[in-house]
Amino acid sequence: MAGTKYWVWLSEHKGLPMRLKLRLLEHFGTPENIYYADAEDYLQVEGMNPRLAAQLADKSTAAADRILGDCERLELRILTMQDADYPVRLRNIYEPPCLLYVKGQLPLIDEEAAIAMVGTRKATPYGIETAQELAYAMAKQGALIVSGGAYGIDTAAHRGALRAGAKTVALLGCGMDVIYPAGNEWLYRDVAASGALVTEYPPGTPAIGQHFPKRNRIISGMCLATVVVEAPERSGALITAHTALEQGRDVFAVPGPIKAPMSRGCNRMIADGEASLVADTSDVLWEYEARFPHKLHCGRVEMPQTMGYQARQEIAAAKQAEQAEQEKLPALDVREGQTGLTDDQVHILKILRDGEMQVDDLIEAVNLPTRRVLSALTVLEIEGHVTQGSGKLFSLNVELIEE
Repeated sequence: MAGTKYWVWLSEHKGLPMRLKLRLLEHFGTPENIYYADAEDYLQVEGMNPRLAAQLADKSTAAADRILGDCERLELRILTMQDADYPVRLRNIYEPPCLLYVKGQLPLIDEEAAIAMVGTRKATPYGIETAQELAYAMAKQGALIVSGGAYGIDTAAHRGALRAGAKTVALLGCGMDVIYPAGNEWLYRDVAASGALVTEYPPGTPAIGQHFPKRNRIISGMCLATVVVEAPERSGALITAHTALEQGRDVFAVPGPIKAPMSRGCNRMIADGEASLVADTSDVLWEYEARFPHKLHCGRVEMPQTMGYQARQEIAAAKQAEQAEQEKLPALDVREGQTGLTDDQVHILKILRDGEMQVDDLIEAVNLPTRRVLSALTVLEIEGHVTQGSGKLFSLNVELIEE
């Protein structure tokens, strides 16, 4: 535990870039040697400057002692780069974490056919069911499913592995005692009981946006391959996929309907040759069966059709969100200079914002000549901005942006 304190001390120097921490370790050998070195010694390290060396002159271990106390209270293990079971796969990536906080039993990653499964938090029912079925089948065939513990695809992947009675690993972007998202407390508990929760952030660290892209390098770095199940064109899952490519890992993607927003990222990666198409678990696992004959036993696996309460709730919520997205009106910016519409057309749209109107009432409300109103309505209807129902009843077909 005494040696571990110096690892925590080093990791908690937030102002030091990770690359510089790794150079310090390479130069001095251990965090303890770094701790007892002088400022002049620090300046011998490539990339070091007097300002950064001055930070290391702070020898207080109060923060490290507090973190070690929190780890004992929360029953967390600290896995450092000097430990034999620190994954070699992870150690060899660009900027590996100096240490990891672990809750549960982390398998020996280098002996596992570990597959990362990632995707959007706003998953559709198609994505949720596909992720759960793929994770279930892969876990049954001996793969270790690794994901990020978030809503959507991550949750479905972990759930699939758990339903298969297998271990799964969740990489968090916050401290172990910070449940994020809050609704996944059950998932944290179940993953820790069967496999492991892992994070590079000490207890008490909040879940903030910049943590998650950094976390993604660990997800892909631990694994042989990354499978993207569902992702829009701009997605954290695509960051993970591209990080995996930079790390020399294989990337796979599940195709989706060409007009489905949540599948555009996957479809684009497949089209660009960045990812191999996944239609079945064999598309992924056959690549590694020969390397892990004692682990992988490829074959067709069908997931039981019955699903638990949490899965039913999540799929129902996804269907409701998908329906709401479909019913959402397209936006039309009617601010000055932002639209090619005439003043008459904009005036009519703003009147219809309060509700559908018959054409005679609309003419009276806008106080314009009849021919100008009818001409404007014709153009607006052709453009799809308004819809004419029975009885010449016009309604708005867009959501107006005015501020």
